This record gives sequence, C-alpha cells and structure tokens, in this order.
Amino acid sequence: MLKGKNVVLAVTGSIAAYKIANLASMLKKKECNVTVLMTENATNFINPITFETLTGNKCLIDTFDRNFQFNVEHVSLAKQTDVVMIAPASANVIGKLANGIADDMLTTTIMACECKKIISPAMNTHMFHNPIVQDNLKKLSHYGYEVIQPDSGYLACGDIGDGKMPSEQVLFEAIEREVAFEKDLAGKHVLVTAGPTIERLDPVRFLSNHSTGKMGYAIAKHCMLRGAKVTLVTGKTSLTPPPYIDVVPIESAKEMFDAVTSRFDEQDIVIKAAAVADYRPAKVADEKMKKKDGELSIELERTDDILKYLGEHKRDDQFLCGFSMETENMLENSKAKLEKKNLDMIVANNVKQEGAGFGTDTNIVTFITKDDAIELPVMSKDDVAKNLIDTIKARI
Repeated sequence: MLKGKNVVLAVTGSIAAYKIANLASMLKKKECNVTVLMTENATNFINPITFETLTGNKCLIDTFDRNFQFNVEHVSLAKQTDVVMIAPASANVIGKLANGIADDMLTTTIMACECKKIISPAMNTHMFHNPIVQDNLKKLSHYGYEVIQPDSGYLACGDIGDGKMPSEQVLFEAIEREVAFEKDLAGKHVLVTAGPTIERLDPVRFLSNHSTGKMGYAIAKHCMLRGAKVTLVTGKTSLTPPPYIDVVPIESAKEMFDAVTSRFDEQDIVIKAAAVADYRPAKVADEKMKKKDGELSIELERTDDILKYLGEHKRDDQFLCGFSMETENMLENSKAKLEKKNLDMIVANNVKQEGAGFGTDTNIVTFITKDDAIELPVMSKDDVAKNLIDTIKARI
C-alpha cells in the first residue's frame, strides 16, 4: 500500500525527536522513500546519521549545503513528496509555518510543498495551551494542515498534562491514511459488522462462536483508507479497532440488529461480516432453564435475521453484502442466500478448507453476485478486503 510513496519527515527541536527514528524505520519496512529534514536545534536531540542510516537518504539541515544531488534541493524535493509530517513540531516552528516564515531548509521545503501536511505538536503543557500557540495551530488547520492532538501524560520536563507526542504507531497511521490509496470512496458511508455475538444463558454461561473479527476489521480499515466514512459495529474481540472510524460495541444479536438497522438509511454500503449467534435463550430464560439428572435444559429461540431485514428494506442505491460460511455445498447454499435475502453480493467460504474460516490470518473466498462468481486463491484477510472493495466499487 505504501510502496514507492515519498514521505518527508520534518523533525524539530524536542526531546520527542528520538521517536521519529522508529517511525522512519516503520515507513522504510513498508518500502516508502523517506527523507528527513531537521532544524539545527533538532540535531541536539538526535544525530542526523541515525536518520541517514535508517532511510538511505541524506538528512537535510542546511539550506546552503552544496553537498547533495540537485534533485533533492528543497523545491525539487517538495515537488516529488506525497505527504509531509512535522513531528515533533515545536512551538517555534509552528509559529514560523503559521506566519509564512521560511528561514531554514525545513520551513522552506514545507512552504514549497503542495501535498498534504500533517503536524504533531510536542512541548510543555503550558506552552501548548498558550493562546498564541493555539491560534497558530488554528491558522495551520485553516490552511489545510492536519493537526494531530498531543497525548496527555508525564512530560520530560516533569509536568503532567497535554503536550506529549503520540506513539509512532499513531503517526504512522496518519501517514498511511493519507497516501495508502486513492480516495475513491470519499463521500460514501459504509457500515461494517464484525466479530461474534454472545447470548447469555445465565450470569456465567453464554452461546457464541469462534469469530475473531479479523475479516470485518480488515474491511473497515480498507474502506477508511479509501476515504469512506466508516461505522464498525463490533462484537467483543481482542483486536484494536482501526483509527478514524466510528466504533459501536455490541454484545448480543439484538444489540447488533438495533445498531445496524438504526443506521441503515444513511449508509451507501453495508457489509455484514459478523458471525451472529443463531439462537438465544427464550425471553423467560430463568423459568425455562431446568436442571435434571445433572443436565441443564434450556429453551432457545431464533435471533433476528439482520441480513434478511436489510435486504427487505434496502434502497436501489444501496449496496448490501453478506458473508456465507459453509461446510458443504458452498456455492449452492450461498447463491440461495443471495437470492432469498435480496443481497447484491455474498462472500462465500468453506470453513473446512485449510487457510479459511475463523481465527486465521488468511481466507479463501468466492464473491458471488446474481451474474457471476469470482473465486480467489488463499490470501491474507487484508488482501481479501482490498479485492472485495475493488469488486464492490466496480458495481456501484
């Protein structure tokens, strides 16, 4: 997703500068071309050789340094850059950029860049909340900069409060979101369901399944990276939800039904990847649970059929995709579900196949529509998500 992307990391004078070495390494592992700009003050916190070793590119500091190739001079560098991240961003550099001051290699290059610019302030909490700094950040937002709000915590100066630069993962995700894909889903609203539902039998026991949510989370992230406004309705999983999406946590099938149907009208695309429990205890479960000869007897009832309801109520301009996990007659059963539930597409897989189903990092799926069936080889769930959204995008 990031292979060949040109990323400029602009590092200013802050103790948090050391974190950018790890960020540069993370980007290089994804095959980005990374160039680091530093202010003179930043070199007091981390040596430029560190960045040159990690990126394979000269670290640029002095505007008048003649010891570099012309094609990385500040204007030429600006022309080839896909995204700039200023992190850590000191109050000094924030003030310069907000007021058009370009007096070193870092500020002149950023001023010349027409690409997206992301800025991550890092400083003492009292300095961060200074109204002048806040006004400068608002001004940068007005000019199109994306401002990443600092974390709150123990600062290097000993104070506790806002001003701590977020983790390298947060910074990486901001860059990834900007350049990983073309924003061909911009303006679209997408709802994805993921994970298992659970139906409580009593205060201790419940009915559920082995779903880990990996497939649904991968789909939600991919839609976000392509510019969609994403809502993720998710059962309990061990996964961290993707950033920049609205997360709606649920537990039971009824809670998922209510969460999905109450938001359905505003969606352009709905993808139900959750594995919903088919049964729940009857409404008077406490009275129906009987223990006889050491065995527990429970009266069950069917849970709400979310896909069936959505298929009955979807508009012509909405796209509805479901998942079909089968153990036999996969194509026949999945095609029948597609027709019965009025879906635009169903993603079918055989959970008995090695590399497919619950708990794996891979999947083997077939995309089925009324017109055709596209069988994919075994691939990562991230790649399945990409292929799925490509296929849906071609049909909407």
